[in-house]
Amino acid sequence: MDQISNFIIQIKNAGLAGHESVAVPYSKLKEAIAQVLKNEKFIKDFEVKTAKGKNVLEVSLLSENRIPKINGVQRISKPSKRIYKKAGEMRPVKNGYGALIVSTSAGVMSGRDAKKQKLGGEALFSIW
Repeated sequence: MDQISNFIIQIKNAGLAGHESVAVPYSKLKEAIAQVLKNEKFIKDFEVKTAKGKNVLEVSLLSENRIPKINGVQRISKPSKRIYKKAGEMRPVKNGYGALIVSTSAGVMSGRDAKKQKLGGEALFSIW
């Protein structure tokens, strides 16, 4: 099972269903992705909690006038086929309204930040 795909689809579906927050199983990678999504203003906040003896990442969703901020996601790099991009190959998503999430040697960051720092890496997914 692809944990990143499950994570981003759960966030998107919860927003479209009108939920205020969603709880997903915790991992360090999901926490790093949530931090990038918060910095890019796609989610309101996130918090690590313990439920039934297991760590859970609770993500508070952001919406404007009951319209969710996240309208779509597209997984780029999959476990079966990894996609890597150089800093010069990173392009804006949806004319700058979206974001490309990249895993670099300096950690998980948006494509915009990776391009500023001249870092390439694995293109995880795009979100808009």
